[in-house]
Amino acid sequence: MKTTEDFNFKDKKTIIRVDFNVPLNTEFEVTDDSRIVAAKPTIIKVLEDGGSAILMSHLGRPKGKEDKFSLRHIVKKVTEVIGVSVKFVNDCVGEEAEEAVKNLKNGEILLLENLRFHEEEKSGNEAFAKKLSTYADVYINDAFGTAHRAHASTTVIAQFFEDKIVGKLLQKEIESLDKVLHSKEKPVTAVIGGAKVSSKITVIENILPRVDHLIIGGGMSFTFIKAKGGKIGNSLVEDDKQELALEILKKAEAQNVQVHLPVDVISVKEFDNNAEQITEPIDQITDDRMGLDAGPKSQSIFAEVIKGSKIILWNGPLGVFEMENFAKGTIALGEAIGEATKNGAFSLVGGGDSVAAAKQFGLAEQMSYVSTGGGAMLEMLEGKSLPGIKALQ
Repeated sequence: MKTTEDFNFKDKKTIIRVDFNVPLNTEFEVTDDSRIVAAKPTIIKVLEDGGSAILMSHLGRPKGKEDKFSLRHIVKKVTEVIGVSVKFVNDCVGEEAEEAVKNLKNGEILLLENLRFHEEEKSGNEAFAKKLSTYADVYINDAFGTAHRAHASTTVIAQFFEDKIVGKLLQKEIESLDKVLHSKEKPVTAVIGGAKVSSKITVIENILPRVDHLIIGGGMSFTFIKAKGGKIGNSLVEDDKQELALEILKKAEAQNVQVHLPVDVISVKEFDNNAEQITEPIDQITDDRMGLDAGPKSQSIFAEVIKGSKIILWNGPLGVFEMENFAKGTIALGEAIGEATKNGAFSLVGGGDSVAAAKQFGLAEQMSYVSTGGGAMLEMLEGKSLPGIKALQ
């Protein structure tokens, strides 16, 4: 794939698919600008070479044109982050957009209106993609968060360009995942947490041949514990996935992967932040109680494994971290990963919940790389090829 370093953008109009699907508050202010910050290096490279940048993105899941999903709300923030005044046009296709593109000079940035105001974007309509392609000489995809979707602006558009380029952010995402999945350094540890085994099955199966340690935490650990004959009280469980859990443990053993399950939990009688807590062995939870966080022994066992790791993948929390009193396991894990990173390990955090936790507890800065795309990262970890990346090859 061509990278931005292989190319000089002088006098070129470059259309860049960015992922500006950022959270807004009720005043339509951006509450987390990390995706805009992540796109900045690619945009700046185009401008510094002496070219102009046309930015296209989606925001939310609009049904037709809905003002609350208009990208005009983020123009001020994009201008602030990039440090260059950003022009905006009220549609992504049509006369007004064509006129704005025609008048765009080198060194300038134009942001097009939300692509998803048009049904053709999600359906991967070829005529719509072709229309967008007429605006520019060069196409860059820098939107990892949507690389697993075969949409008009992420995949279909690439066929109309001789010069199709992988953006700096997309390149970094691919390299970070590659580092985890094809590492020469050992040991490699994957932490897979979250509520359900079913949503992570393919990830676990795909990474087993590549890791030395697998830490399983969060709600999904109860399915494994119950499958092994433990008593889990009222804890979350997928009864129909117990056979599968045992199969995973067998496969791990056959591939010399050490699986680490929690040994103790913080349990409560009701799902409430202020519920009375006790610590119990994870396989002997009282009948009317449920586990909501990893206990102190589990925390220290996991921290030891992390401390000895050279490559760490973190996907999913160890407890109900959204409730302050059940965030300790997730925080302790994040701190251990941060510590290992400081001592030279490479750490990759990805998947909505773990990224949210890392940011919420101020741990994101301590990680080697925090992925910007939840679904896209999961699909890459599952070994799938992403249409948005394939289109650039």
